[in-house]
Amino acid sequence: MAKKIGVVLSGCGVYDGAEIHESVLTLLTISKLGHRAVCMAPDVPQMHVVNHLTGKPAEGESRNVLVESARIARGEIQDIAKVHAKDIDAVVFPGGFGAAKNLSTFAVDGADCDVNPEVSRLIAEMRAAKKPICAICIAPAMLAKASGGGVKVTIGTDAGTAANVEKTGATHVNCPVSEFVVDADNKMVTTPAYMLAKSIAEAAVGIEKAVKATIDLI
Repeated sequence: MAKKIGVVLSGCGVYDGAEIHESVLTLLTISKLGHRAVCMAPDVPQMHVVNHLTGKPAEGESRNVLVESARIARGEIQDIAKVHAKDIDAVVFPGGFGAAKNLSTFAVDGADCDVNPEVSRLIAEMRAAKKPICAICIAPAMLAKASGGGVKVTIGTDAGTAANVEKTGATHVNCPVSEFVVDADNKMVTTPAYMLAKSIAEAAVGIEKAVKATIDLI
């Protein structure tokens, strides 16, 4: 029976939103496994806008996270404020700097970051309902903070980022790009993807495994 898998996007583009390859690979894997993706994003302004050609901030520009995320979702997307744990069977958070800039302030504040209130609410609801949560790339740092510690995650092998993750009270586990980490007690699955991947093909291996493992926990 097809399951409804939430996919929380954080904009459109690696430097200021959701990592597009990771998002598309997530959506593709969900579809190939015969399930339905339910895309959502916060209806809030992005932290800033980055010119993806130069890699520099675009001064004076402003974009909305939900509107930009709709590009990846082909318009089929909801405001996360309207989605609750009862509406989905599992949830996946693709990476990209948007997870650390728009879903949280981890990019600026590290372990002392804030998490978007609606993102935090949905994570709390999913945990209370014992429904699986998957986080990819840098998104596990946001998940660790929102969980209030006591969870096991990976962002790959970057020592500095891992140390910040552990300051949230989480346990960090080093993990190669092709694999994933399961916290069975908390029904959480995390994988490094572009924290380590050198190509879309490398990123795909771990993402496909992690999304399947998440769905297997339903």
